[in-house]
Amino acid sequence: MKDVIIIGAGIVGCSIARELSKYKVDILVLEEGNDVAMGATKANSAIVHGGYAEAHEKLKGRLCYKGRKEFDKLEEELNFGFDKIGSMVIAFEDEDLEKLEQLLENGKKNGLDDIEIIGRDRILEMEPNINPDVKYALYCKGAGVCSPYEMAIALMENAIHNDATLKLNSRVVDISKEDNIFTVKDDKGNEYKSRIVINCAGVNSDIISNMVGIRDFTITPRSGEYILFERGQGKLVNNVLFQMPSKMGKGILVTPTYHGNLLLGPDASNDSKVDKGTHGERLIEIYKQAKRTTDKLNPSKFIRSFTGVRAVSSTDDFIIGNSKVDGFIQCAGIQSPGLTSSPAIAKMVREIVANIIPLEKKDNFDGYRPPIIRKKELLPMKEIVPLVKLESGDERIVCRCEQVSEATIKDALTREIPVTTIDGVKRRTRAGMGFCQGTFCRPRVKKLMEEVLHRSIDDAFDCEHSGINRVTKSEFMEYLKKEIEK
Repeated sequence: MKDVIIIGAGIVGCSIARELSKYKVDILVLEEGNDVAMGATKANSAIVHGGYAEAHEKLKGRLCYKGRKEFDKLEEELNFGFDKIGSMVIAFEDEDLEKLEQLLENGKKNGLDDIEIIGRDRILEMEPNINPDVKYALYCKGAGVCSPYEMAIALMENAIHNDATLKLNSRVVDISKEDNIFTVKDDKGNEYKSRIVINCAGVNSDIISNMVGIRDFTITPRSGEYILFERGQGKLVNNVLFQMPSKMGKGILVTPTYHGNLLLGPDASNDSKVDKGTHGERLIEIYKQAKRTTDKLNPSKFIRSFTGVRAVSSTDDFIIGNSKVDGFIQCAGIQSPGLTSSPAIAKMVREIVANIIPLEKKDNFDGYRPPIIRKKELLPMKEIVPLVKLESGDERIVCRCEQVSEATIKDALTREIPVTTIDGVKRRTRAGMGFCQGTFCRPRVKKLMEEVLHRSIDDAFDCEHSGINRVTKSEFMEYLKKEIEK
């Protein structure tokens, strides 16, 4: 018998698990994937938003800044990677100034005290590579970038460290309630009982809700495609640079990532099914729009394209609260700015839980989680060649592009969350995220995993080999060539 079952181990589920692990409650997290952060948390803009874009009248508008204020402390405790680099919403036309002023006023309603509208001279001083036709920008000093899947991993590791339980590969297929107790069944035939169930199932949250007879919202998956450039290209810009937002999103962004790559995107497309492939025509349109922000983009530095899928609710807002089935707590429709809002969502849910069952703080809660990796500048290749050639040992470099050591991979494999795929190692260590995209290190990672875990690793089992078609660098360059020739 559990006190709380959380369905879904994305950023929201992991945040709630960690928040509740501060209290004397028995927590179980059920996740259908083979790892945490396998949905929207794995593929998004990785932006810690300012909190000015969402209307104050909406819950997501009121929670964004509250969540953003928690990131400094969370980074200090959990070491997942967060940089407060600032953001700008840029405008090229005089008539856009009024829209920026509206965003400014909305941000102030949401509580922000670090936003202002700045003019061309200051923009160019802060961003030398930006389009010189820029006229105005809404500047938010406290916005930033983080590593969202590393954050979710860190949250869940710490929750487990504080006695929460995680079960992966556990897809929920049925929920019933009798005598104030929920019975949750998974696709393996397991049954779990709990006083409270928290629905954090992302694009499947309406399906989970339907299981208890609640059908007052639907989720429409909205895909957004991205272009990622190799490490070092992030130095092209200093802030997160947005263009003017639209009804479909916050506009195409150009941003450095936490680890120094450059990211362009996303676009937006409502999908009847969850399509995580990428498409040449969409990527070219993203690239063309991003060039309006800066014409210094170097397409030859393209290393990867990917798609994120957002869970857009029919209410166009976060759905958070105890439902009409008492004890079944909704955390649905958590699209952008869900990542930024997640710490505030967790605290909101904690208060809802406290109104259902008593919460008593633990005396022995340990909020610290040591890092697996830290942001670093790469050494010249000639300096690491001897370490790459080592046969074994903690200092041996397994991934030469990202300079990931054997010790780092061993650390990732022996923590609280079981890591069963090469893809899981990649998200924790960056092995395979460099220029060659794992061509060199993949067999080396596989061999090391088998040595540490004492089991066979299927290196064909990976999101790269699961029927998802992503545009490659050569394909992108061919699309771009055809576009230029038009």
